[in-house]
Amino acid sequence: MNYELLVAASLFAVVSLITPGPNNTMVLTSGVNFGLQRTLPHLLGICIGFGLMQVLVGLGLHTLLGQYPSVLEILRYVGGAYMLWLAWKLATSRSAPGVVAASTRPLGFWGAAAFQWVNPKAWVMCMTAMTAYLPTQASTTQVLMLGSMFTVLGIPCVGTWAAFGSSMRRFLQDPLKLRIFNNAMALALVASLYPMLMN
Repeated sequence: MNYELLVAASLFAVVSLITPGPNNTMVLTSGVNFGLQRTLPHLLGICIGFGLMQVLVGLGLHTLLGQYPSVLEILRYVGGAYMLWLAWKLATSRSAPGVVAASTRPLGFWGAAAFQWVNPKAWVMCMTAMTAYLPTQASTTQVLMLGSMFTVLGIPCVGTWAAFGSSMRRFLQDPLKLRIFNNAMALALVASLYPMLMN
């Protein structure tokens, strides 16, 4: 991967990682409900999980999936159903942040990493990056570089959402404000499904 391609891929990664989507919506909400420290495993699960997914797809999983397009279709709808379930859980949460943190657990590292495989936006990002920034016969080094770049850049990009959510905790101690916020985030999760499921 030459310098110009690396810069272009980095810009694509930053834009796609920092813009709203299921991961950032969930991490923002986790920051509000659980604080930054308890959200870190979720954050790292997203970044490392997506980087690993990018590497596996780049090393040939896309060829296998190309032979079985129904698998991608199933993943798309399983991901959509899971995101609807998460939105419902979020919308029906009624506790203040301190109470939520004491009585429930945030999504952990493994759950967040596994979520990448059913996250429609993650698949769009992964396939776009692979086709736009890797040559047809990409070397293992090039694939590893792309996956590592997404992981490293993901930490500050996704972390910004977690930190912003954590900074809103004091403002959202009022149960009514928290309910409004959680409902808005639930609607954002549902809305994020529309363009991805309609493709």
